[in-house]
Amino acid sequence: MIMQQQGINANIMSLSGIAIAIGAMVDGAIVMIENAHKHIEKDDGKKPHWDLILDASKEVGPALFFSLLIIAISFLPVFTLEAQEGRLFKPLAFTKTYAMMGAALLAITIVPVLMGYLIRGKIRPEHKNPVNRFLVWIYHPIIKLVLKAKILVVLLAVAVLALSYFPWQRIGSEFMPPLNEGDLLYMPTTLPGISITKAKELLQQTDRIIASFPEVHHVFGKIGRAETATDPAPLSMIETVIMLKPESEWREGMTMEKLVSELDKAIQFPGLTNAWTMPIKTRVDMLSTGIKTPVGIKLMGEDLGVLSDLGEKVEAVLRNVPGTLSVYSERVTGGNFLDFRIKRLEAARYGLTVGDIQDIIMTAVGGMNITQTVEGLERYPVNLRYGSELRDTPEKLRRILVPTPLGAQVPITQLADIRIVKGPPAIKSENARNNAWVYVDIRDIDVGTYVKMAQQVIRDKIKLPPGYSLVWSGQYEYMVRAQKRLMIVVPLTLLIIFLLLYFNFKNIGDSLIVMMSVPFSLTGGLWLMYFLGYNMSVAVGVGFIALAGVAAETGVVMLIYLDLSYQDFKARYGENFNRKHLYESIEEGAALRVRPKMMTVVAIMAGLMPIMWGHGTGSQVMKRIAAPMVGGMVSATILTLIVVPAIYGLWKGWRLKN
Repeated sequence: MIMQQQGINANIMSLSGIAIAIGAMVDGAIVMIENAHKHIEKDDGKKPHWDLILDASKEVGPALFFSLLIIAISFLPVFTLEAQEGRLFKPLAFTKTYAMMGAALLAITIVPVLMGYLIRGKIRPEHKNPVNRFLVWIYHPIIKLVLKAKILVVLLAVAVLALSYFPWQRIGSEFMPPLNEGDLLYMPTTLPGISITKAKELLQQTDRIIASFPEVHHVFGKIGRAETATDPAPLSMIETVIMLKPESEWREGMTMEKLVSELDKAIQFPGLTNAWTMPIKTRVDMLSTGIKTPVGIKLMGEDLGVLSDLGEKVEAVLRNVPGTLSVYSERVTGGNFLDFRIKRLEAARYGLTVGDIQDIIMTAVGGMNITQTVEGLERYPVNLRYGSELRDTPEKLRRILVPTPLGAQVPITQLADIRIVKGPPAIKSENARNNAWVYVDIRDIDVGTYVKMAQQVIRDKIKLPPGYSLVWSGQYEYMVRAQKRLMIVVPLTLLIIFLLLYFNFKNIGDSLIVMMSVPFSLTGGLWLMYFLGYNMSVAVGVGFIALAGVAAETGVVMLIYLDLSYQDFKARYGENFNRKHLYESIEEGAALRVRPKMMTVVAIMAGLMPIMWGHGTGSQVMKRIAAPMVGGMVSATILTLIVVPAIYGLWKGWRLKN
């Protein structure tokens, strides 16, 4: 209902928000029901049923509400994303936040009422449950060992955290994982000055080669610009849309990466720089930055000749950087122009003005609309100019006759010098400065690592003249923008989470213990990403943001049970409460309540695993979101079951007597 009011439709990203939240949504109900079972089991019919439900709900309800609220708040950084990444991930953040807020509200309102009506009769004791007996049998000796070597356990945990630096250093970075759209876009670039005849021939040859592959359904190529101001493509840029057959009809073992590699090897023409990408992605990139390749360089300055020379130097330098598939610098001064230099004195001798001669050039060569024809509801301009056989070479153009006021016909070569000159085929400007762009296509390397190497090479080998600058663009520009935004917002979100924990526990120590679960959970996420070969991206960042909230929730659940057991033992022994009793309380709170903890973790993992098994369009992004959460839940579970009890024992026991 809220999605409908907001205008958020049911797409892959909005539904994914529910998919990654569905496991955490039931955590509150699991813990509430488990606690009610425990109360009913211990009471043995002495208290009224609804009083037992009320006591069980009040024990864990506030902490559960705050833990689920933390999961919702943890997605705050995603709402601050802007532009392309904001439009992509905000629907996911909205649906996940609404789902978790609804789960938090239901956990303290509807769930207790339903427990009162549905949890009745004799409750089977935990020690008679085979699953619970198995979990306690495994975990109880471990927790005993942990409490005997608490400092060693904490030091080992810190060492494991330090080891995560290894995968962190080897994980690359990119703006967004490659999204398989099911089709390809081939966008090579030729040198400027290519003739229309040669351009058509080149387009036909590349189309024929591409169509010969058995995976290709059909090919549609275009060169030059369409009759619209929204397509300023020069004649040197080819755009070929490659529609592919379903993957079930491909050759055995063929993948999109292998297909692109084979196509690239098949199309090798001198002066043609290949670039392979996806149709929708390229349109979005070109509308955003104008750069059609993953990495682009914008050289800025005043003189187009200097910019062209700098571009060629950058092209030569980057060609040897590892990971470069192709690199092409726009020749901003490489266009051919037919230049008519009018001889003013000669024109005046015949009684002609400059405008008279320019009118002849415009009508004879360029053409002039003289009227329009109406064909039903359609209107077409009628253009008048010389036939192509009279104007297709400079020699024929020199024989164009210009009428004088006296009626004589003078060859235009007597009134103007005609020559072919070099000039800019198109002038690009940004921030009121002329631009020259360098397109870089990469393979088998991530964007972040490539740009770092390329920046170092350019710093070492190219010196920019005064007044000229270099800007890295393309996907790298998006990536840097998102990183800068998250570097500010993520720490603020962690501070808000800490404040929520403090408002719940009213204790800085307990709040810090839960906050420690966040960096330890990142360890598993980093290692799983390293093994899967994923790069850091905005999608992975969203996964880690979601993981931080879930990890804090698992820490809260453990701390609830430890605090309940601690308070119970403290009330039982009063002033005689010592470290032995503390360790017994930790054993009871950790080992005897292992079932609800494992149930919450399994519920979250069960909600994420179908995403990891997914295949098809959109799965590449969703796997990057789910992978940090799956790996992080493993390390967060180990932390919750082993490290948190050790830290809790150190925190609560340092003032107690032995």
